[in-house]
Amino acid sequence: MKNKELNLAQHMNRKGTGLLVGLIGLSLSLQAQMNPKYKFEEALRLIQENYVDQVNEEHLVDAAIKAMIADLDPHSRYTSREEAEAMREAMSGSFAGMGIQFLKNDGNTFVTGVNPDGPAIRAGIRVGDQIVRIDGESIEGESWGNKEIMLKLRGDKDTEVVLDILSPGASQARTISIVRENILEKSVRESYMVDSEIGYIGLSIFNRTTRPEIDDAIKMLQEQGMTKLILDLQSNGGGYVESAIGVVDEFLPKEKIVFYSVPNEGGKDYYFTGGFGRFYEGELVVLIDESTASSSEIVTGALQDWDRAVVIGRRSFGKGLMQRPVPLSDGSEMQLTGARYYTPSGRSIQKPYNNGKEDYFQDFSRRLESKELVEEGHVQFSDSLKFKTLNTNRIVYGGGGIMPDQFVPIDTNVYSDWMSKLMNKGIVSKGGFEFVQQNRAALLKAYPDFNSFNTRFKVPFEVHGQLVAYARNLSIEIPAEDHVAAHASIDVQLKAQIGSLLYTGGDYMARVRNEANQSFKEALLVLRDEKRYKQLLSKGTEYEKTTQKIK
Repeated sequence: MKNKELNLAQHMNRKGTGLLVGLIGLSLSLQAQMNPKYKFEEALRLIQENYVDQVNEEHLVDAAIKAMIADLDPHSRYTSREEAEAMREAMSGSFAGMGIQFLKNDGNTFVTGVNPDGPAIRAGIRVGDQIVRIDGESIEGESWGNKEIMLKLRGDKDTEVVLDILSPGASQARTISIVRENILEKSVRESYMVDSEIGYIGLSIFNRTTRPEIDDAIKMLQEQGMTKLILDLQSNGGGYVESAIGVVDEFLPKEKIVFYSVPNEGGKDYYFTGGFGRFYEGELVVLIDESTASSSEIVTGALQDWDRAVVIGRRSFGKGLMQRPVPLSDGSEMQLTGARYYTPSGRSIQKPYNNGKEDYFQDFSRRLESKELVEEGHVQFSDSLKFKTLNTNRIVYGGGGIMPDQFVPIDTNVYSDWMSKLMNKGIVSKGGFEFVQQNRAALLKAYPDFNSFNTRFKVPFEVHGQLVAYARNLSIEIPAEDHVAAHASIDVQLKAQIGSLLYTGGDYMARVRNEANQSFKEALLVLRDEKRYKQLLSKGTEYEKTTQKIK
């Protein structure tokens, strides 16, 4: 009997085991077929039901969306409601405020720039004035940071803000009431005549106002005799594609391809010039560097492919992906890569991103370490990355940025760790400001306009020495005095700061820096030598001699 019971138990056990195995297999099958969106909802519910602490549901969902998008490519991103609104405001080209720039110095807040078209200048506020109170509240002391002051100054359009202003030499502050207006944050950073023929336009971003701004700038320069132009896209990180098309339209006649895109469903979408430009004939140089990206590369690629401009500088960033905004119902937004773009000759200039986002954004360090940024001849292209321009059939390159027609090495002093600390800690701003505050009248008497200042002013030795000593006391390792180029770079930044504080009506800081910028100098040499300009736009560039492959 016992043997029969044992056999029966073993039989039942074997059958039960088989049933259990079968159920596990069915469970795995059902899990494999589970809809991913239900899985996401289930995970959220189970976290809410089982996690030890109360959780913020919106925060968890935001984190999950960010993680999903981070797995796509380096340029797709998710922004919250507040971030999306701030981005739209920045790209609109305007915000509601009064039109001033300010500097926090030893607990006090001073005006360092005044928009010539803003309400502050009409109210009598000038560079050097100290802001003592905003709406009756004192902003003196270290508890008020730049962000807090900026938020206090900005607000809704047509609302009032009351400032207590202490001007240099005044014994007491005066109260000024200002109504906030939409302040234009210009895309054209600066435009001016370098000499009787050569004009300069520096673009900082491609926003909604870029096309009318550059159109106005070209018109103004042509009225002053411009026949040649430097278009500066150094450190321009891009922006709206539509604005890039508008800029190319200024330089190429009607129905020229600006670029084409390939979306995820395939096919090609072509984008052409409209024939509404002002500068189709004159000699043109485009300045680029390792931070020139996105829409800036669309412009540069189109002008290079059509042999319309000589490109000078260093290989651009390498972003050939186009993002489009996809709004969510709560006001947040996903910026999703919806297409790849190609230059008119068929080049994709997107650099690889298969090693992840962190590696992708370390590209500058790799370029510096490989000496690509300081010496010519450190980039090699396979035959598949070589293309021909559309007029002269000269060789240009795809795969990882726009290669310039004329290489210019990076200024290692400007990009050094010690210079970054000088600038980011506000040491140069502070030094320049204090010098101007103490000597404004004498400086303006000696240099009544910017041209005289730019031509003749030299940073006093003692001012330079005080700044260097102050920086070294903060453990910033400034090179020794016999490093002439390093100390000359400090003087350039100081002079730029001083010039911007003395004069209004232009970006004089940019003009001073241009005088020391090697790419700008090279552009002048090329534009003043017609033979060299034409040679650079003919077949056979100097970039056939290369030694290092882009990976």
